Amino acid sequence: MARHLRKVGTNSGNNGCPTLYTTPAGAYVVQGDRVTDPAELAQLDNLTADEGAVVVPRELLANFGPKEPAHVPQWIGFDEFDGMFTTLKHSAWRLETRRRYAWDEQQDTYRQFTAGELVEWDLDDPWCRERREQAALGKRFERVRVVDEPATPGQLYLADNARRNRAVGEDIRTLTRAQADALRLPAEDFWLFDSRVVALLHFDEGDEMTGVELITNPVDVLRYCQFREAAWHLAVPSGG
Repeated sequence: MARHLRKVGTNSGNNGCPTLYTTPAGAYVVQGDRVTDPAELAQLDNLTADEGAVVVPRELLANFGPKEPAHVPQWIGFDEFDGMFTTLKHSAWRLETRRRYAWDEQQDTYRQFTAGELVEWDLDDPWCRERREQAALGKRFERVRVVDEPATPGQLYLADNARRNRAVGEDIRTLTRAQADALRLPAEDFWLFDSRVVALLHFDEGDEMTGVELITNPVDVLRYCQFREAAWHLAVPSGG
């Protein structure tokens, strides 16, 4: 069934273009002159075959766009999140702040580690192959793990896991919880891709990851870039 579009406003006379509409879900539909110049379309990020671009005057958005800023979380699925590690252009940076990750404890390697056995990390599994391939293209993968004193069992497991990260091209470092608090780093896990988009990882009370929220507002992204710079300055190479 077609959505009912409500006209919000227009800067045109009788020709109907450009015009701004809203959908029942609160999204906007913009009517304007199509961008057709291949050189201009090539400058748009990740434009798909199903997408298009239109030109509208600034006055249209100023007069009829939303006036009150509102944070509306932008969620993506786990498959789309995984794909970001191959579509990134130059860098991916991670901050890990949690004391445990439920997913880790479901792995055979976790049982080996907690039993005091030597863990032989599989460096040819799909994750490792993909990370090596991307690193070979010159892309940087960096990670800072916040560690308590004393470290939790989950953090000790990840310290051993750092051997695997380094083997596939990651630069992985650690920071104490006290240092992270002194730097006022956020108590949240996130990936920062190409210094332009943040993937904020959400967890439930059982330490299971429940969703990924994208943050693309340049002001907010800059704040996460500042977190990265502060953490990277004091973090030391992982001894795992």
